[in-house]
Amino acid sequence: MKIALLLCAIAAAIAAPLGNETMINDQRVVDAINSQPGILWKAGLSPRFEGMALSAFKAFAGGVHMEASAAALQRLPVVDTMIDDADVPDEFDSATNWPQCAKVITDIRDQSNCGCCWAFAGTSAASDRMCISTNASIMVPLSAQDVCFCSSMDGCGGGQINTPWEHIASKGAVTGGQQSFSGKGTDPDNFAGGGFCSDFSLPHCHHHSPVGKDPFPAEGAAGCPSESSPSCPSKCGGSAKAPHNEFSSDKYTFAKASNGRKLLGGGGGGGAVQTASGEAGIQKAIMAGGPVETAFTVYTDFANYASGIYHHVSGGVEGGHAVRIVGWGTESGNKYWKVANSWNPYWGEEGYFRIKRGGNECGIENGVSFSAPDAKWSKKSA
Repeated sequence: MKIALLLCAIAAAIAAPLGNETMINDQRVVDAINSQPGILWKAGLSPRFEGMALSAFKAFAGGVHMEASAAALQRLPVVDTMIDDADVPDEFDSATNWPQCAKVITDIRDQSNCGCCWAFAGTSAASDRMCISTNASIMVPLSAQDVCFCSSMDGCGGGQINTPWEHIASKGAVTGGQQSFSGKGTDPDNFAGGGFCSDFSLPHCHHHSPVGKDPFPAEGAAGCPSESSPSCPSKCGGSAKAPHNEFSSDKYTFAKASNGRKLLGGGGGGGAVQTASGEAGIQKAIMAGGPVETAFTVYTDFANYASGIYHHVSGGVEGGHAVRIVGWGTESGNKYWKVANSWNPYWGEEGYFRIKRGGNECGIENGVSFSAPDAKWSKKSA
């Protein structure tokens, strides 16, 4: 049976009993997490779930089909980067390593109240790798609207972490920025006003965890309703400008390199969509071509993540999440992955979280997906 990863809503940490109901949000829960010996991260209250029973939380759904994703990854060729173990550094950040592409690599998007993180993680990582592969001659955000709602999956209803890559490789994806911004402060879109073809149409939302300075409405509140998948776009939006205003001619794609062409020290090999697993394998895949897409099992305590190096402390499995690994490092002797989320840049550590590296924490090292490091990126012929 397929397991749906819960991507849009994650319950709070250890549930605290109240009467006959189990409540999601409770100060005792936060205190219990933060008092755990050896904890490497900070928990906080998630007012988004104030007064909500765990049974109500279960109604929020969406996500990635884990078993189907795992089976699909097994069919993909494993990348051969030709990078030696000794050449893997202790610290690595994609935006620092490829500063010419930092604008797209640091673009933290917002999947709204829609189980579309499988598309957001893949689309963002694909935008990164396209820029890196072309040495920033093509630096545009690919459209999550296109990939989420035009691929083989039911967008908000869930997908697989190989799907974005296969969709872009076979059909191409148009450009697209974040949703329109009407809040106070600075528009979180790195590419705001870029006039791209198909921007994301669903609204900004606050996603779980402590609110902090997040100005957006919580999932389920006014302004952020639970979303069903809109129709696949077939034309560019009203804000699109040349050269991104023609849907059929704004598509970008990648293909297996010919004549053994190699980029960035990567060996490539196999098909245009590839996979890697394990700490060293994932590190080398990122070094060879940029950020990658992965999925991890979500436990209830992840909803209270505020900062630090996450590791599961308590609570049961609530599903999972698809995200983008952009680098790694070490803090006080503790190894971590740096992971970009799609819950807007007010969440966690400015849109990122860190998670323990090297022990397959929450299954995050089981398998990642990406375009081959020697893949050729280009405009797709109309």
